[in-house]
Amino acid sequence: SPGVTDEMRSKMYAGAKNLFSALKYRGAGTIEFLVTGNNFYFMEVNARVQVEHPVSEFVSGIDIIRQQILACIKNKVNYNNQNVQIKGWSIEARINAKAPGVVTKLEVPGGMGVRFDSFLYNGYKVLPHYDSMVAKLIVYDDTRNAAIKKLLRCLDELVIEGVPTNIEEQKQILNNKKFISGNFGTSFYEEYFGK
Repeated sequence: SPGVTDEMRSKMYAGAKNLFSALKYRGAGTIEFLVTGNNFYFMEVNARVQVEHPVSEFVSGIDIIRQQILACIKNKVNYNNQNVQIKGWSIEARINAKAPGVVTKLEVPGGMGVRFDSFLYNGYKVLPHYDSMVAKLIVYDDTRNAAIKKLLRCLDELVIEGVPTNIEEQKQILNNKKFISGNFGTSFYEEYFGK
C-alpha cells in the first residue's frame, strides 16, 4: 500500500507476532490489515498461505512455500523480521473466467519480474463448478508506477481464447486515475464498475 511506512510495517509485524504467539500457532499463516491514513486495523487471519503470496515473494526475495515446508518438517524458518528486506513493488492480477469453455489459444507474457501461475493449457476445459480464477499474473518492478505499466504490458500480451475472462476489466482498473493515485478504498471496484 502506498501509505504504509516502515514504522507502521514494524507495528503490524509486532501485532501479528503477538497474535500468533498468543494462539501458540506454528506454521505459515497470513494476517490482513486495512490501512487508512496513519492507522491500520486488523481484518482477518488465515492459517494458510494466501493466494497473493507471490507478491510477498517478489518484494522480499523469499520462497514462502519453501519456508512453510521448513516450518512443518523442521519446526523452523530461515528468516526473521530483522533479516527480511522489503524492496520494490509487486502487483497481482487475478484472471477469472466469466463463463465455462475450452481454451483454444494460450499465450503467456514473460520477462524479468513477470510470473504467471496457472493450470491452463490449450484444450483445457474450464468448468462452471469451481472458483472462477484460472490464473494469476504477477509483476515486480522498482516503483509502483513501473509495476503498473509492466502489468498493463503483460495483460496486453496475455492471450486466452475460447473462454471469456476479466482481462479487459483488469486493464481498466490499472488505467484508472484513482487507482494510479493509490488513494482508494475497499469500495473502489463497486464504485468504478457499479457492481
